Amino acid sequence: MSEYKNIITIEPGKRGGKPCVRGMRITVGDVLGWLASGMSHKEIIEDFPELTDEDILACLSYAAEKERNVLVML
Repeated sequence: MSEYKNIITIEPGKRGGKPCVRGMRITVGDVLGWLASGMSHKEIIEDFPELTDEDILACLSYAAEKERNVLVML
């Protein structure tokens, strides 16, 4: 699993405090949305050459950890 903590940043004044990739204005949600729409890593990087495959994997790792930490209230 990618070490996302060195890649995913959260800055209160940027994109409303959403988690972003390396301080850019591209959010984890943006990347996850592109993947969910069927884009491949290659297609994302072609459209956004400032991103790397490691960035995309970091977004997935971040989301996976957040999902594991969700509390379910019954």
